[in-house]
Order: sequence, then C-alpha cells, then structure tokens
Amino acid sequence: MPHYRAPVDDTLFLLNDVLGLQGRSNLNGFAEATPDVVEAVLREGGKLADEVMAPLNQAGDREGCQHHPDGRVTTPAGFKAGYASYAGGGWMGLSIPEAYGGQGLPQVINAAIQEFASGANLALSMYPGLTQGAVAALLVHGSPEQKIRYVPKMVEGTWTGTMNLTEPHCGTDLGLLRTRAVPNGDGSYALSGTKIFISAGEHDLAENIVHLVLARIEGAPAGTKGISLFLVPKVLVNEDGSLGARNGVSCGSIERKMGIHGNSTCVMNYDGATGWLVGEANRGLNAMFVMMNEARLAVGVQGLGQSEAAYQNAVAYAKDRLQGRALKGAKAPERPADPIIVHPDVRRTLMQIRAFNEAARALVLWTALQSDILHRAEDPKERQAADDLMGLMTPVVKGVLTDRGFANAVEAQQVFGGHGYVEEWGMSQFVRDARIAMIYEGANGIQAMDLIGRKLPKDGGRAMMAFLGEVQGFLKEAAGDEALSAFAAPLQAAIGDLQQATMWLMQNAIGDPDHAGAGASDFMHLLGLMALGYMWCRIAKAALANKAQGGDTARWDAKLVTGRFFMERSLPETALRLARIRAGAQTTMALAAEAF
Repeated sequence: MPHYRAPVDDTLFLLNDVLGLQGRSNLNGFAEATPDVVEAVLREGGKLADEVMAPLNQAGDREGCQHHPDGRVTTPAGFKAGYASYAGGGWMGLSIPEAYGGQGLPQVINAAIQEFASGANLALSMYPGLTQGAVAALLVHGSPEQKIRYVPKMVEGTWTGTMNLTEPHCGTDLGLLRTRAVPNGDGSYALSGTKIFISAGEHDLAENIVHLVLARIEGAPAGTKGISLFLVPKVLVNEDGSLGARNGVSCGSIERKMGIHGNSTCVMNYDGATGWLVGEANRGLNAMFVMMNEARLAVGVQGLGQSEAAYQNAVAYAKDRLQGRALKGAKAPERPADPIIVHPDVRRTLMQIRAFNEAARALVLWTALQSDILHRAEDPKERQAADDLMGLMTPVVKGVLTDRGFANAVEAQQVFGGHGYVEEWGMSQFVRDARIAMIYEGANGIQAMDLIGRKLPKDGGRAMMAFLGEVQGFLKEAAGDEALSAFAAPLQAAIGDLQQATMWLMQNAIGDPDHAGAGASDFMHLLGLMALGYMWCRIAKAALANKAQGGDTARWDAKLVTGRFFMERSLPETALRLARIRAGAQTTMALAAEAF
C-alpha cells in the first residue's frame, strides 16, 4: 500500500528561514502567526493528511463515486468521515477572515496545508479546495446578504461550493456558452442549461452545495461581454437560514474518467433553477476569475503534491528493491544483490524529482505570500507589486508545476519497473491523478498563451521587469559570497536565456503572432525554470546560514547538494527552451491540415 508523509519540516524551513515569515508582522493576521502557532498548525495539518486522508486514497480510487437513479451521488467509503475531520478541524477557514468564521491566518500557511492534503488524497482534497475558491469569489464580489447567508456555512464545511463554467459545446471559449438566465421579477433568476466536468457537483459530504454558475441573461450581448455569474444553491435557503425546498439543479451523470475517481465529476442540469446575481450583470467573468485564479494556483499545488507523494514511494522502493550490483562493486555484499538506489540512473531520477519538489514548494509559498501582501499590506505600491508578481506567476505555477508533476509521477513509477504498472503498488494512481492537473482550470497550453499574450506585455512588461529586478538584486548582494557562486552563476546564465527569449519574441511575434503561439509553452517553462533556480539560490543562502550555526549539518549539506544538482542538471534546460523559441513557427505551421 502506498504511503505519504507531509513535508512539514521542509515547509517550516521555507517559511521561517527562506521567506522570513516572522518579518511580516506588519501584515494583517501575521502577528498572530507566531513561530509556535505556525508549527502547531502545520504539524496538525500534516497529521490529518498522513493519518486520515492518505489511508483513504487508494481505496477511494478503486471504489470511486456512484451515481444513483434518483440523482444522488455517494462518495467512496470513508470519504464522509475524512471530510468531516477536515471541516471539523477548521481547516476550511484557515485564511478566511474571522468575521465569517475563519481564523484569519496567512494564505501562505493555507497553501502549505493544501499541498499536504493534495499529496495525501487529491480526490478528497478537491471538495474543500473548491469550496475555498467559491468563498474567495463571494468575499470579493458577493453582496453583503450573500456573504452573511452563505459564507459562514461554507467556511464551517456544512455547505460546499463549486464553479460551473464548461458546457458540452464549449470549454475555454466561454463566449459560446448557452446557459440562460431569465429574471423572475423578485431579484432572482431562473437558470436553464447544462454544465459538464463539474468537480464535486453532487455528493453526500455536506447538507448543501453552493454552485457558482456562468450564464447569459436574456438580451445580454453576445460573447464574453454578456456573461454573468449566479449563485445557485442545491437546496434553497429560507429567510432564517434554514434549508428549504430542493432547487431545480440536478446531477445527470458522473464522468467515468482516468483518475481522481473519488471526486464526483458531474454533468449538471439546470431546469429553471433559482439563482441570484453575483456582482454586476454582464461582468461574470471578472467575478469568476477570482475563483479561477485561486483554483489555478491550487492546481499547481496539486501537481507538486502528486510529485512529492510519488517521490516518497519511489525512494522507499529503491531502498528496498534488490537488483544487480553497484558499478563500483557490491554495496551490500551480505545480500544477494544491492538495493537499486545504488545505481546512478535511479539516483538521477530520484534527485531530479527531489530537486524540483523542494524548489517548487518554495515557489508555491513565495507566490502565496504575494497574495497575502496584496490583500493585507497597507502600502498601495507594495500591494501593486505583489499583484503584478502573482499575475505573472499564476500561469507558471499552474502550467510548469503540473507538467513537471505528471512527468515526475511517471518517472517515479518507472523506478518500480513492472511493479509500477500494477495497481497494488499505487504508482499508477499518482500518474492518473496527476494527469488531470495539466488539463483543468485552463489546459496548460492556454496558461502558456495567457502568460505570453497577456501577462508578459501587461503594463509595458512591468511585472517581468520587477521580477527580474528582484532576482538581479539578490544576485548583486550574493556577488561576493563564494559559497553561493555554484548557484548564482547558473542562475545568471538562465536569466540571460530568458532575456534573449523575451527580446526575440518582441522582435518577431508582432509581425507573425504564430511565433508567439509556437514558443509559448517553451517560454512558460523557461520562466518557470528560472524562477525555480531563483528559489534554489534563496534556499541555498538559508541553508548555508544554518550550517554556519552548527547543528544538523548533514541536513544542510543534503539541501545544498540537491540544489547544486538542480543548477547543474535541470536549469541548463533554459538554453534548450531558448533554441526552440528562436526556431519560430515556420515548420510548426508549414503543413496543410490535410497533411496530418
């Protein structure tokens, strides 16, 4: 049976020593996040992931969700109790304002808990994860009445939330959606239409489900300019807050899919369902994007979570599995063969995954910290800078971490050889579950196009210039530190590749936009590699400082070796990405469609 252990100690190191969480006490909610509080929260969250969620993962995958003739959906055995433990522990409202029943702690701590949960049991973690996203959208765009009526129940986990975008005939191009909303004359609307691929659309974990639904009000403009967002509860809520009659929304079926079997992916039918406008009419995408951006960052965390879980199991197997002898002679002469962890290619695989995971975790937490600065800082310039960095990094975190998360799950599966292909060992589930993260909340090709077409040129490239300025500032400070040279020099080379790629696109993509399209994915990964390299530089600086103070030097030596591996073996990929971008779109677009 596969196992999982939340990386609590590494997360604490990143929060305290790399990101300097305690130096942010000026931000609202951070003063309460004292070192002992943060450690207690992370250790309890890790315990929940390890002892409650992880043991349900493989069994939940095998059983899956069941759709019944009356429209009900039941989740796998144990999921209801597991969800109750998550909700009952207050984890749903970890970073939600206290006024709505939350604890008001920093979002960066919540991001860490999200990694633990998704690494332990991705399918189960999606139910509270989607609810947190829906709450975020309501807190920004909901009316005071909507916030009071729905958010506290969602924060306590009595009710859950979803987002309903996709329809059978349209995915990313939401301008084509057909779900319609007709005014009822009392401030509510009657919604009719069908939505597909709705995660957690129907289940037995909570009393009510609050659906956020994109629809078009009768007479609204065509395209995305005529889309509005509506709150449509599964069960209508009475004036006193109690549950009333069942609304006109139902689950028509659940998808039989590749992975995340424990999460109900539903076809949702709206038959004159009563809903209420969220935010302004015809500006639904603005409201929904709050939830989508939250979800995209959370999906990036899912990629990291699956990579970490697969890595942990591959390491355990590599230490135990006997096969052949080490190239330099037997390492375990008393045994019939050496454990496969002695073989360089197995080591390469494990080191590649480990080096990615540690840097990706730092990038996730660094990005989540920008969210805290954006929402909690008093200085408008500081908030603006954080908003710029979040906008730039959201497609990178989503796209790069899920692409690499899936690839790492496959590589970890390969360590098992034939056993990795057998369901008993659980590695195939990590591969299958990781695959969806590359697709939903905007397929990764869309993330790359969003980065290169919108985020990069926005405000004259202000976000990219600010990010490069921060990295260059770090390198300038580190210039006299010989111990950091093994990290700083490769990062400087990667920055050069990124700058050349950016310049090439500026010079060539205006005349032929296909150059941007053909190079978008490579650019996203180039920027992602550079960002991960920057994280490793910061990790190395903190590790060196800790090593100088004595204590567990073996831990810091291992950290530094892992970082040097990344700088030597992974970061040089930026040159490959640059070469691909410079190749342009000519051969990519040369063949006629009929030639394929």
